[in-house]
Amino acid sequence: MGAREPILKLIALALPPRCPGCSEVVEADHRFCARCWGQFTLIAPPWCTACNLPFEFDRGAEALCGPCLAEPPVHDGIRAAVAYGPATRTLVLKLKYGGRTAYAATAARLMARLMPEGAELLVPVPLHRWRIWGRGFNQAALIARELSRLRGIPAELDLLRRVKATPVLRGLGARGRAKAVAGAFAAAPGVRERVKGRSVVLVDDVFTSGATTDACVRVLKRAGAARVAVLCWARVLDPNAAD
Repeated sequence: MGAREPILKLIALALPPRCPGCSEVVEADHRFCARCWGQFTLIAPPWCTACNLPFEFDRGAEALCGPCLAEPPVHDGIRAAVAYGPATRTLVLKLKYGGRTAYAATAARLMARLMPEGAELLVPVPLHRWRIWGRGFNQAALIARELSRLRGIPAELDLLRRVKATPVLRGLGARGRAKAVAGAFAAAPGVRERVKGRSVVLVDDVFTSGATTDACVRVLKRAGAARVAVLCWARVLDPNAAD
């Protein structure tokens, strides 16, 4: 037995691992209790071949949802670990506003299995510097860093910049969200050399309408990225119902 092992056992007794959703004691870090896990909806096929929005029934391997038929997306696919709901929202709120930065690793562990094939570079959705100053960190960057550790894919945390402070998008319709983020993102100097011809994965915590990620995808593709897919913790299945 190592010299530190008794100390670690005492710490575990005093500070046992707790469920990220409800704080109930669980068997290990980053594990959810059975009740919270039972509230999760894992996103899986059948889904839209372009944006991976789940279908109620199998429409065929190449089926597209209505929005993608009407307007093909600028991204190259979306992957989300879970559907946005009470339990999954709690983790996001604790991470972003409660300072529970370890929950970035909790999210990344479930996201890692969905890493798009051929991914060469991870890029987080950036926060404006005012948000960074207030919060102290960018939750998407923390998740991207942990995904890089888990999957061995490089993470570039400074390729994108949010050059315009945007209002809270909650409650805005699709047009309002798109207008709010117009011109909000820019490429950092030297981005073309780092993304040209590469398959990039844009990392975020929550995907709602796609306005923010679409704006980031456009910047990366203008810089020369060959493909840009989106990987997030939770996806809002009905943007009109997002709170």
